[in-house]
Amino acid sequence: MIHTIFFGTNLVAKTVLQALINAPNISVDLVITQPDKPVGRKQIMTPTAVAELASQHNIPVEKPETLKDFPITKLPSCQVAILADYGLIIPQTIIDAFPKGILNVHPSLLPEYRGATPVPSAILHGETTTGVTIMQVEKRMDAGPILATQKYELAPDEMAQDALLALAKIGANVLVEKLPAYMADEIALQVQDDTEATFCNQFTREDGRIDWGKTTQEIYNQYRALSPWPGLWTTWDTKRVKLLKIRPATNKQGNNGQVSIEGDTMYIGTAGGSIQILELQLEGKNAMDVKTFVKGFRQIDGEQFS
Repeated sequence: MIHTIFFGTNLVAKTVLQALINAPNISVDLVITQPDKPVGRKQIMTPTAVAELASQHNIPVEKPETLKDFPITKLPSCQVAILADYGLIIPQTIIDAFPKGILNVHPSLLPEYRGATPVPSAILHGETTTGVTIMQVEKRMDAGPILATQKYELAPDEMAQDALLALAKIGANVLVEKLPAYMADEIALQVQDDTEATFCNQFTREDGRIDWGKTTQEIYNQYRALSPWPGLWTTWDTKRVKLLKIRPATNKQGNNGQVSIEGDTMYIGTAGGSIQILELQLEGKNAMDVKTFVKGFRQIDGEQFS
């Protein structure tokens, strides 16, 4: 039996944790996750997805604000730990507490897209292939030696959130499959080539602003990458307009940022083409489908978004 400790917080981590729980040859002896956070209008303190899953299976849970001064004595004696979508820095003292280190499930083909947003960043940059990497954690971010990788082909309309969950399942399966051989020293680790590394950061609201001088595909990639956060937006008459659901318009040309209304259909021109708007939200208004929007704001035909 392989005894392990799991570090994780969100839905990707929940997927990996479930795979570890399901594996007959793996025991999760402790889960370390982020503290409960206020959720919803009533700001109800809510445990993370990982904490809820661990509790359902009677696995002990720790919720430290930081691991900086976390007492090593609280850690069960395990040879290896697993990390997925945790969100806090792991100090070297904790990494060193495990003779076989900490293995991280990272949703990119390292050394590409090291950092916090590998899947949306890949989609934003027009990648059609991504993947998942199982690697050892070291002090430098996502730079540790690689245990295993698996490629994943992105569908043309695939949203970042959907791709992320698909990669979580793939990564969880690869981890469970490879872990016994890793523990038996039967896998040669591959050192990453730092000269080929690319990096990605957290997004800001400004990253969602549309440049109508870009192509239809670039704007559609931005939508696929940044929905629901920070979301795609533009401005009309000094007001912010969120574009909640769009798709490329085939064989439809338009001036950059100019709105065109045809019946109940709304298009906005891009560089060499246009996008079709299906759902949007004007600042100060509720979200609405395009038919409702056009009915109330038909004067927008021919207007310019910026």
